[in-house]
Amino acid sequence: MKTNGSKKLLGSCLLCAAGLSLSAQQAGPRLIVRADDMGAFHCVNEAFIKTYKDGIITSAEVMAVTPWFPEAVKMLKENPLLDAGLHLTITSEWENMKWRPLTPCPSLTDANGYFYPMMSPNAAYPGQSILENKWDIKEIEQEFRAQIELGLKNIPQISHLSGHMFSTGFDPEVVKLVKRLGEEYSLPAVDRTDAPGQYAFEYIGYDGPRRTPQEKEDSFIKRLSSLKDGHTYMFLDHPALPGAELETIGHTGYEDVLYDRQGVTGLFTSEKVKQAIKDRSVRLINYNDLTKALPRSAPAAEKVNGKGLSAYLEAVKKSGQEIHSLMIVRNGKVVAEHWFAGHAADKPHAMFSVSKTYTATAAGFAVSEGKLNVTDKVMDFFPDKMPATVNDNLKALEVRHLLMMSSGHDTEPRVNRGEGGDTDWLQAFFAAPFEHRPGSFYVYNSMATYVLSAIIQKVTGQKVTDYLYPRLFRPLGITGAVWEESPQGINTGGWGLYIKTEDMAKLGLFILQKGNWNGKQLLPQAWFNEATKAQIASLPAGTRRENLKIKPKDSDWLQGYGYQMWRSRHNSFRADGAHGQYILILPEKNAVIAVTAQIDDMQAELNLIWKHLLPALE
Repeated sequence: MKTNGSKKLLGSCLLCAAGLSLSAQQAGPRLIVRADDMGAFHCVNEAFIKTYKDGIITSAEVMAVTPWFPEAVKMLKENPLLDAGLHLTITSEWENMKWRPLTPCPSLTDANGYFYPMMSPNAAYPGQSILENKWDIKEIEQEFRAQIELGLKNIPQISHLSGHMFSTGFDPEVVKLVKRLGEEYSLPAVDRTDAPGQYAFEYIGYDGPRRTPQEKEDSFIKRLSSLKDGHTYMFLDHPALPGAELETIGHTGYEDVLYDRQGVTGLFTSEKVKQAIKDRSVRLINYNDLTKALPRSAPAAEKVNGKGLSAYLEAVKKSGQEIHSLMIVRNGKVVAEHWFAGHAADKPHAMFSVSKTYTATAAGFAVSEGKLNVTDKVMDFFPDKMPATVNDNLKALEVRHLLMMSSGHDTEPRVNRGEGGDTDWLQAFFAAPFEHRPGSFYVYNSMATYVLSAIIQKVTGQKVTDYLYPRLFRPLGITGAVWEESPQGINTGGWGLYIKTEDMAKLGLFILQKGNWNGKQLLPQAWFNEATKAQIASLPAGTRRENLKIKPKDSDWLQGYGYQMWRSRHNSFRADGAHGQYILILPEKNAVIAVTAQIDDMQAELNLIWKHLLPALE
């Protein structure tokens, strides 16, 4: 239970938020701080993680052809919120250390099979540059493809492409190729050739000398002072930690590599630099924020009444509801966004049963690809998990019954979800009594969604998270998703997903647009027609119909249940998670409302939304 003191603190936070306009939240310059060449050396990998955890870097460019790439993969998996870019590479510049292509590329390699050291002619390395040799665009494409596919296989959260030593921008034909590959893999190719281009940003460097660590710090802080409010910038450099690896690394014209790159690490972790960023109101963003954030607009421009927004926040304060975040999307644009009590735009939040809607969306993709049918018999997927006696109800269980919470159980099967348990969750689900004909009896059943997750993994060969990355997460720009697993290595499906508030809003908009995203139909409309309609009469979780006292007009849990989504009042539908997590979709208003919270009375939470936010959507 919250104390009076914590309620007062929350109230003051809400009052502060109520006074913030969208433009105020986004005032000041935006800056991407990019670190290049992850994977090249162990001391470089360590520096990336240090400058991410203790410093200011927001995007990490990883090279798939380098010797320490496997370690980089491990580190990025352990730090899923660090925005990762694939640093496409066709040169190997160091004299005492080389790397080779992943594919046969004779037009890009020297007599020993290593990449040439230079991109452009260099007097110290005559004849050893890409531009001095007859490079083959077909070889570049096959090599870039191999690097992209190796990168995505190991680091599915990669969000963009960049080029090592200008590898993606040295010729118009290459620029065209990289743009095409970026569109194919849903990886924006944002490099020097694009600026200002499709994305409005400006590259910046040091404003002054940068030989010593002190000069780097001073020149970077000086540069910060020149950034303009409302503009977006990108700064890049190459951090490393002390180590024997870099003591012998260099090439003619760049011999002080270790000294230089240690200084970059110092710059990126400097307390003085952090304070300057704060003083200048610089907002640190990453590539994914730049390329795939939802567009922003003023409430009035989208016919959203600002007074209604303020009234809602005031009502939340008075009620004592612990709201963690709120995002409202109207006409495809974010018109309001607020975070409270230590929560933030870049911090994932527990989704609880909102996870179910992501699992159902994965099922939709599997159906659209012919890997699954909603009428498939569930027992056919797991014949080895069936109990000794299989009754007719279990035999009749179909995938659609899992989706609509009508598996035939009278109550949800109970499974020990604690860590270290050796219970087979599938066997436990099927061992529970199937007392009703599937499709005839609704009971809220998170374990049914777990079985759905297991089916998706069975038919696709991938966990739901990995399966969704190329189909949903990457196109929508959802990165850093973390999903809990069962002891059997299956995503829990019905719970356990951690994502950010804007990721919730993106899924809501994807559903509102019936699978269309940026003009591309990623999932057929027919799936959403079925998923969002009332497939079965619903009840609040844990409630028996014979004990029901509330009337449908007063409850958002009595409007029917679709495919892992609830129907709501006002002709809406929603993803719904314990303690007040909502993705509320309002087709008649062309709007999505995403909320995270810690609230036990979830009907009261919705009631305030209906009272204040619904009328604000003019």
